[in-house]
Amino acid sequence: MIGTVALVLVAVLAVGGVTGVRWLQQHQRQPQPFGPREMAGNLVHDFPDADRGGLDAGQTRVLEVLRQQFDEQSGRDKYSGGIDEPWCADFVSWVMREAGQPFSNPNSGSWRIPGVNTLEEYFRGQHRFQEANSSYLPHVGDVVMYSDHSVFHQHTNIIVAVDGDTITTVGGNEAGESGGIAIHEFRASGTTGLVGFGSLGTR
Repeated sequence: MIGTVALVLVAVLAVGGVTGVRWLQQHQRQPQPFGPREMAGNLVHDFPDADRGGLDAGQTRVLEVLRQQFDEQSGRDKYSGGIDEPWCADFVSWVMREAGQPFSNPNSGSWRIPGVNTLEEYFRGQHRFQEANSSYLPHVGDVVMYSDHSVFHQHTNIIVAVDGDTITTVGGNEAGESGGIAIHEFRASGTTGLVGFGSLGTR
């Protein structure tokens, strides 16, 4: 009798254990993606088909370059010149040069600006910097700059679509732990640490 009770108890515990494991698998919080994917917004997998009717030639060219780079996913070295460093600003610099709107580094004169602070300095010097908390409405082709307080940390990327307060960006070094080029869609007014925008020279 005792043996039978013991067997029944073991069976009940076994079933309960399996059920418990399945419950945990179904209800436990899944590990969150790396870095900017945690932001309040959407990680977009397809390049947006923006209406280009109201865009100028400079904006259109920036979109073309960004779409090509997103499709290719070439990686850091192409944009950083082989330098092992966070390459979001390298990517933005490379895209703008390729689109016919090269930067001029205020420290070196180079087209490449590898730091976000220097990128902001450049846009301010060109009178093309707009504070995030101002009345400025961002446009396609604008360069977005973020502080350490953002989910991107100190970062920069480029706007490819605008819908009211929602912006869609493409940036380098933001697609998970391995880096890469990613697209994000989010509300600008709800993004902590958004510093401002650098407008295109053609606008």
